[in-house]
Amino acid sequence: MSRSTLLRLSAAAAVACGLAACSDPSPTPAQPPSPAPAQPPAPPPAQPTATALPAPAIGDPPPLAVPPVADTGNPPSDPRAAAINSASAPATGVASGPDPALVRTEVLLDRAHVSPGVIDGRPGDNLRNAVAAFEQAHGLPADGRPDEQLLKALTDADPGPAIVSYVISQDDVKGPFVAQIPKDYAEMAKLDRLGFTSPLEALAEKFHMDEALLQALNPGADFGRAGSTILVAAVGPASLPAPVAAVEVDKAARQVRAFAADGRLLAAYPATVGSTERPAPSGDFTVKGVARDPVYTYDPSRLTFGPRSKGKLTIRPGPNNPVGAVWIDLSVPTYGIHGAPESKLVGKVASHGCVRLTNWDARQLAAAVKPGTKVSFVGETASRS
Repeated sequence: MSRSTLLRLSAAAAVACGLAACSDPSPTPAQPPSPAPAQPPAPPPAQPTATALPAPAIGDPPPLAVPPVADTGNPPSDPRAAAINSASAPATGVASGPDPALVRTEVLLDRAHVSPGVIDGRPGDNLRNAVAAFEQAHGLPADGRPDEQLLKALTDADPGPAIVSYVISQDDVKGPFVAQIPKDYAEMAKLDRLGFTSPLEALAEKFHMDEALLQALNPGADFGRAGSTILVAAVGPASLPAPVAAVEVDKAARQVRAFAADGRLLAAYPATVGSTERPAPSGDFTVKGVARDPVYTYDPSRLTFGPRSKGKLTIRPGPNNPVGAVWIDLSVPTYGIHGAPESKLVGKVASHGCVRLTNWDARQLAAAVKPGTKVSFVGETASRS
């Protein structure tokens, strides 16, 4: 057996150990995983089940360089799109629906790699934290307010449309789709794949959108019909502008930040990070490996939650897998950074210790880290119900 094959097997073993201990909402620290052979810091992590995402471009752009707009279509003439693409200030008072200016703000933050999480056009902690991260990176007063001044700064840097037309492809609707994702792990284990439940869910995740916003922009649309033209968020490219040299998990702010080797902020993501009952760790650790489209193993001998009477369960891959679309294994036993089956809950509910991102943010981060990348847990876990 070649040395490269041994290295891939070692990384896969390390990832599997972590996956056996994490869950939805997240893992409880338990006994350490089985030891795996030592890994040198340089080789890329094993990809056990899915094709790796494209490697991030390497370069030296200015801080938080704004990527080009996704090539999904031209600015449509639809009045709903026009209202968002021309919005300059959030509405005053309590909005009854998505605020056009907040939708535009969220899309532009997403394109600047300062993720607001799910784009929904509504105020909230995830949006405030993203705004504050953008302001800090650009030397602006960091008040976290998504106001007219913030939107002007975003549009000055990136004047492209926030909403564009998109033609639904055959791949978007081919499935296979799952009628319903069960809550019970034993029932999950019976499924061949934890896939999307509908083309609507798949398209919403593809464009980082809340399903309700996608439907509001496209009343009466048949999201299951290839060839239909719909309005979507013009999100940016999946890759970061440079490799990630260090990751900071801010437990108090519920945010994960990624930095280049020269200290530049490359990205910021909303995160679910532990709870007062099951806090995330503190201190410095490293990335051990990455599993894309991971298989999740529920092992009651290692965990204190879930259907213990059912014994060990294997839950197959898919975006609705308990750990989402990707798992970044960490050197602290049983902990990782991973995706989420319900992206709209990221940053808004507690976990059992792991770090949960939206699936698209987790994929982006996973594509830019490697074994040995430093991961620091800072701050105190905020109390969440």
